[in-house]
Amino acid sequence: MNFSTLFRTKENLNLDKNTLTILRYIAIFGQFLAIGIVYYFLNLPFPIIESYIIISLGLVTNLYLQFGVKINQLKDFYAAPFLLYDLIQLSALLYLTGGIFNPFSFLLVIPAIVSSTFLSMGTTIILGFITSILLLTISFFHLPLPGEDMNLLHFPNFYKNGIIISILIGLIFLSYFGIRFSGEKKKTEEAFKKLQEVIYKEYELESLGGQAAAAAHSLGTPLATISVVAKELKKEIGNDSDFSKDIDLLISQSKRCSEILKRISKKQIEEDKFFSSTKLEHLLEEIISSFKETSSKKINLVSNNDKNKIDIQRSAEMIYGLRNFIGNAIKFSKSKVNIFLSSDEKEIKITVNDDGPGFPKDIVKKLGEPYIKSRSLELNTNSGLGLGTFLGKTLLERQNAKLIFKDDKNLGGASVVIRWSPKNILV
Repeated sequence: MNFSTLFRTKENLNLDKNTLTILRYIAIFGQFLAIGIVYYFLNLPFPIIESYIIISLGLVTNLYLQFGVKINQLKDFYAAPFLLYDLIQLSALLYLTGGIFNPFSFLLVIPAIVSSTFLSMGTTIILGFITSILLLTISFFHLPLPGEDMNLLHFPNFYKNGIIISILIGLIFLSYFGIRFSGEKKKTEEAFKKLQEVIYKEYELESLGGQAAAAAHSLGTPLATISVVAKELKKEIGNDSDFSKDIDLLISQSKRCSEILKRISKKQIEEDKFFSSTKLEHLLEEIISSFKETSSKKINLVSNNDKNKIDIQRSAEMIYGLRNFIGNAIKFSKSKVNIFLSSDEKEIKITVNDDGPGFPKDIVKKLGEPYIKSRSLELNTNSGLGLGTFLGKTLLERQNAKLIFKDDKNLGGASVVIRWSPKNILV
């Protein structure tokens, strides 16, 4: 693991300054309140002046963070020193008030947990290591716990060892959880960003047709005017003029422009009808036809059991989702892909089967999640990071579909089952 990977320097990792400032204010005033109650209300002696000085220094650093630091999103380089100071400050307070036996000693894990959630793994490891060193230090070197010198408390060594081990386990567990949580959240956010880009492009392409039709309609009248004026000029000038050839060229080119615009308008009318509604069987036939132009593999559509032939709304989500799974089946198949369409009053189902290697066992339960990678040598040459499957699954689920990934018993490859309830499918 290199430096850029460990500290994820290429990723947009940061900690909001306002969030850190508020957290530190809560901690500082909580510390003021805690030592005040112990010293003045419970009448338990400990170095109160030194404790106030340490907490006041923390307040000064937080005021500097709030008013002196001008950036709102803190990278590792800016956030880590404040978290490190908080760790040292709390350790100093614990040293003055009983060390590891202080009930607030578990708060030492907080800076590392904050780092694991918002910052890089490298920063978290460094803070976790320093936390462990400071924890062991205040376990053996500390002033008495307030009240301990009054013979009120006595702690055996195994109790101290148990506290050390429990805090270290909590540190490791919560830091690991924070790293995994932030990593999964980051991957999901990136995947959904890709999803939005795909949908935006699909609808952008769809809207281009409408814009072309509008342009054809708007340009039709000026071109007709140009053609009429050119013909009148030709009559006035006559065939013997030096400008006759130029006028003939102007008339022919304006006529050509009119024909092009008519074709654009006609195509858009067809596309409007095409996009408004269709049957699943027709949609699948068109998708399959587009793949047959670029693939020599045998693609069969079986729709004998399609009894509920309802019209559905043709959407970019539906088209992309179905194309993704049919395209994957063709990509991984050896020579054959079977697509079954069946429907009745209770269910509409599309099953895509292929004779390829099937879904790898190590990721079959994770299919539909973004950024996953199989260890299968048979699939590594063609497989990606699962982003396409995530996009297709998410888009179809937005169309009220339910998906199942399993092995196909007939062809021996993969099988994707897509189900809708007739009342939930968009019509």
